[in-house]
Amino acid sequence: MDLKFLTKLGLTEGETKVYTALVNLGASRLTRIHESTGIERRNIYDILNKLIKKGFVSYINQNETKVYNISPPERIINYITEKETKLSEVKKEAEKALPELNRTINSRRDEVYAEIFRGGEAMKTVFEDALNYPEIYWIGGGRFMPKQFPEWFAYWTKKRIKKKVQIYYLARNELRNEVKKPFALEAMRFLPEEFSKAPTAIGIYGDKIVNYQFGGTILATVTKSRELAESYKAYHKYLWDHVAEK
Repeated sequence: MDLKFLTKLGLTEGETKVYTALVNLGASRLTRIHESTGIERRNIYDILNKLIKKGFVSYINQNETKVYNISPPERIINYITEKETKLSEVKKEAEKALPELNRTINSRRDEVYAEIFRGGEAMKTVFEDALNYPEIYWIGGGRFMPKQFPEWFAYWTKKRIKKKVQIYYLARNELRNEVKKPFALEAMRFLPEEFSKAPTAIGIYGDKIVNYQFGGTILATVTKSRELAESYKAYHKYLWDHVAEK
């Protein structure tokens, strides 16, 4: 039985492997679990204790030896519910602290600055930041984020639409054959093939400009400059009006 979904709940690969072994073996001593999983005995003992603490595994003593077994599977759902409740409480605390946190951070920042975000999770942070502004302008986009992170991008899009954030998308030429119709609150035009060289894009929102790099290395360089942002918006408008096609 494949129970890899347990790792999405925060269980380690070792915990998932031991839990799955117990599902398949039934009540077992440590030696049998070791033989089934190939995990070192001392590590299995630690893993079992963690699973017991989480309520996923129970044990009884037989002839001075512990015999381990799976707790009722409903514990998985209860465990998820507990995590949801805790996350909901943490979210409320974070939302309460957010205004003061932003004031503190922004008070220390210069009016003009640049910072680099590396990796997929960092890129998501940049996209989330864009939702704090009413409009997003993209130049040379190739639907890179929805292709690499489809589930997350669907969530982000739903959030964007709820906040009524409008996108003006100057897309790469090859998207003509891929995009059946734009997302809600997304106007789209297509650039000539000359703009389809490397997997890069430019984003402008508020007083920020983002140079996105996808492909082997996922990278975003964010520059905050009102004058520079206005210049890039003018560049976007020229391409939109005179170069791009519907």
